[in-house]
Amino acid sequence: MENGMEHKGRLLAEKVLENITKVIVGEEQTIRLLLTALVSGGHVLLEDVPGTGKTKLAKALARSLDADFARIQFTPDLLPGDLTGLNIFDRAKNEFVLRKGPVFTNVLLADEINRATPRTQAGLLECMEERQVTIDGQTYTPGDPFFVIATQNPVETAGTFPLPEAQMDRFMMKLSMGLPAREKELEILERYMEEDPLEKLESVLTPEELKNAAREATLVYVHRCVREYMVDIAEATRKGERVIMGASPRGSLALLRSAKAYAYLAGRNYVTPDDVKALAVPVLAHRIVMDFGAGGDGRGLVEDIVRTTAVPTEDFTV
Repeated sequence: MENGMEHKGRLLAEKVLENITKVIVGEEQTIRLLLTALVSGGHVLLEDVPGTGKTKLAKALARSLDADFARIQFTPDLLPGDLTGLNIFDRAKNEFVLRKGPVFTNVLLADEINRATPRTQAGLLECMEERQVTIDGQTYTPGDPFFVIATQNPVETAGTFPLPEAQMDRFMMKLSMGLPAREKELEILERYMEEDPLEKLESVLTPEELKNAAREATLVYVHRCVREYMVDIAEATRKGERVIMGASPRGSLALLRSAKAYAYLAGRNYVTPDDVKALAVPVLAHRIVMDFGAGGDGRGLVEDIVRTTAVPTEDFTV
């Protein structure tokens, strides 16, 4: 990486973090992870109870990025065409005209994604994975950049369609904001006493700057011993009596890509084991299928693996 390029990543992270924290209180690490996924070209699944600020966070990110934002509420009667759009016959023009759906944006909030049928969920899958939309055999580009933040409520399960493992695996990270501590909740009330700070939020990052950051992040150096550490963790998720399915190589690649972006945003041109530790749970835990009859979940398993896996001690710099 060119001299000084890594500092651009740290400055980028600082200005976006500072901007979003004008709206979102006490979620600095969640915001940093969200920005990491954005820079590394991934998508994020936010799982939280209602009212924790998921929509605010997505809107604040879009405002900070000076990007188009769209939100769609997933419901059981939502059809794939409601997402992607349809060709509508225009009598005045005597031809079919594409009426674009909400996926033609930069930042898409897919609210309560598990309330839609598997068919509609799959309609979003092509947009996320392939960065393309197919309508009546014609292929279109949804947005550049294109970032999906999907949400689901972990409490209400009636009338929902749990995401299949194949679709869960398409999300680079699964994050949770959680309920704020008392002091943070008081700060939220104080901040929103007179107005919504989101209304005055201005952009601090252009889409072109984001694309440059994404390119530069790919140049971050990852020592072989750190790559071996990633593989050790991924392999460990596939072992054990409680594990039905562990993280696939797609998970290992997601860990590599996100670690590069995380290090870049921290102002370094190399990845450390601490970067891998910070990302292992959000990147790998949701990809693991556990035997719930035996107790435990993917998050607890990955935490145990990170705690017990030998950490490399070599020099990680270039």
